[in-house]
Amino acid sequence: MLLKLGSIPTVVISSATAARELFKHHDLASCSRPRLTGSGRFSYNFQDLNLSPYGVRWRELRKIFMLELFSTKRVQSFHHIREEEVSFLINSISQHSLNFSSNPIDLSDKSYSLTANITTKIAFGKSFRGGELDNQNFQKVMRRAVDAIKSFSITDFFPRFGWIVDRISGVHGKLEKSFGEMDAFFQKVVDDRMNFHNATSGNEENIVDVLLKMKRDGFQSDELILTQDCIKALIMDIFLAGVDTGAGTIVWAMVELIRNPRVMKKLQDHIRSHIKKDQVKEMDLERLPYLKMVVKEVLRLHSPAPLLLPRETTSHFKLNGYDIRPKTHLHVNVWAIGRDPECWVNPEKFFPERFMESNIDYKGQDYELLPFGGGRRICPGINMATITIELTLANLLHCFDWKLVDGMKEEDVDMEEDFGLTVAKKSPLKLVPIPYLS
Repeated sequence: MLLKLGSIPTVVISSATAARELFKHHDLASCSRPRLTGSGRFSYNFQDLNLSPYGVRWRELRKIFMLELFSTKRVQSFHHIREEEVSFLINSISQHSLNFSSNPIDLSDKSYSLTANITTKIAFGKSFRGGELDNQNFQKVMRRAVDAIKSFSITDFFPRFGWIVDRISGVHGKLEKSFGEMDAFFQKVVDDRMNFHNATSGNEENIVDVLLKMKRDGFQSDELILTQDCIKALIMDIFLAGVDTGAGTIVWAMVELIRNPRVMKKLQDHIRSHIKKDQVKEMDLERLPYLKMVVKEVLRLHSPAPLLLPRETTSHFKLNGYDIRPKTHLHVNVWAIGRDPECWVNPEKFFPERFMESNIDYKGQDYELLPFGGGRRICPGINMATITIELTLANLLHCFDWKLVDGMKEEDVDMEEDFGLTVAKKSPLKLVPIPYLS
């Protein structure tokens, strides 16, 4: 579908067939990013990985992410953080059940706190517990940052005069205020880790430590110098991509399971028959194939972002017979692809068994299922995200039975969505946990 947004030609890819042709044959010509106003400000003038245009500098950053920050070894090295935080979540729910047995918990809030704590501990070695960080303030800062990035800027569509409208309308002022709040937060993180390094040694490295060490060691190439702004831009990537994505998927999974008691019961029986310990560990996840089918089905129906981050073409090519010109913006509609009746039988039905005899995966090679994107721009944190989601769901369903608030039926669960950079459930998910006694 071709749109004309201001002076910018925009193409929306809404089928697996078109996505396959794009990623397999035209990925290089379409893997850059448009220089949008909000993206540019919050990426410190496109010094990050996710929002920066394609080129030599981007390839250097990608190499750092894949070899230093999110390699298989590095992701595995953080397993104890994920297990500790999930264990804390389970224990807090258990304590709630003892004190308020019939009262629901807010799983949306619990999931956000979980993924935020995991991300902050992995990124810079601190969590929100014990007064180390202010969870509520962090949430406000990040929410305002997301709102600013996704805000409608006239400059992006009418570059010659749009900046005047943005200043008169207040869009520019809000953007600068939100950026200032986020920058102050991340600057404190960097300063704290620099001071911590100067005072101590021999402690476990987190992601900021790795980047600061590379900076101290004088890492640079012809196109890339690791400045403090670059490091803050990379931290921004990790937070914006990691916190909401994981929390939202966990919540949507529990929504679908509570609305489909057959699937929930089958998954609980599957987990409990394989795991005889109090809690599920990461090493146990490979023994739970039905859990992986459920996660795939959740990602099919509730992709973290219904539209992948926009791409910008750098050269002319033909897509399904249509001419795509340079400087065209491309949006891949993974929400529509996940519901395409050409690809899926009964696409609106939540049915994890559809993956039982299927090798379809979400790692970018199967174009019917692209929750993390594909090609050169596939999410580098895909393994970190899916492990966190699987581990959390496995423990929530292993340790508890779940029921709706008294008087509610499965069909009463609100499915309204809140659109941002990701798609969250608009109203909080509140369920009653019942501890499972094996």
